[in-house]
Amino acid sequence: MRMIQHGIYYAYWEREWSGDYLYYVKKAAKLGFDILEIAAGPLPEYTDDELSELRKCAKDNDIRLTVGYGPAPENNIASADEKVRAHALEFYKDLFQRMEKIGANLIGGAIYSCWPIDYSKPVDKKGDWQRGVEGMAKLGQIGRDYGIETIGMEVLNRFENHVLNTAKEGRAFVESVHELEPKAVNVKVMLDTFHMNIEEQSIGNAIRTAGDLLGHFHTGECNRMVPGQGRTPWREIHDALQDVQYDGAAVMEPFVIPGGTVGQDIRIWRDMVEDTSEEALDRDAEAALRFQRYML
Repeated sequence: MRMIQHGIYYAYWEREWSGDYLYYVKKAAKLGFDILEIAAGPLPEYTDDELSELRKCAKDNDIRLTVGYGPAPENNIASADEKVRAHALEFYKDLFQRMEKIGANLIGGAIYSCWPIDYSKPVDKKGDWQRGVEGMAKLGQIGRDYGIETIGMEVLNRFENHVLNTAKEGRAFVESVHELEPKAVNVKVMLDTFHMNIEEQSIGNAIRTAGDLLGHFHTGECNRMVPGQGRTPWREIHDALQDVQYDGAAVMEPFVIPGGTVGQDIRIWRDMVEDTSEEALDRDAEAALRFQRYML
């Protein structure tokens, strides 16, 4: 029997790509989630004591920690600049060590590139793809040394990245990584219902295309609201996840609050819900969790 774990991304409540993760671990537990996904960006600033405290808090509250990352340009593993690629390798090695210390074994995002892409400059999809494959072959091996079981290559819509826009591309990319380095089996496909809504002809078929390489799954409505408040075909998604026997994490990643770096990067220009108080957001998250558990 499939047993999907359900989670939420902390930034649902935040305007910046940082926050009190201890607070959100407790909140996620109180609302009934299995997982809290946190941002990688702040972790390099944590002391060993702070990392230990976060691990203990998660364990005490029976919450699994997963990590998301939209790599900064200086951490672009596919950069045309060899020095940037070398810097990125060192960054990820340090990050994986920190993830091990908090007990997190899954990271997802545009790890193969950077996010969001600066489209004011020309892009080189072929070159970025090849360098990304080479970089991920190395990162897969490094991650294994620190117990990282899943490095999710998030398939993003065309407005945020140019390398992987469809599940077909995501699968081809991951297969190329595995062919180059068979030990990098922890490099997997990551899909997101929001991005699939923009790019895929069929969300169900996209999930089936990822198939056995699907390692992480993000949920959210077409307008980035919580699951259940839009027109996403959840029954179709359920059927496809069942077909591929997916039993990993389903982490909702809603964004409904404008303002701050989060609002700027995600392009939230208005209050997506009538009430953005923390209490109202909590109620919506709790209702979305009930809905997602039922549907998936």
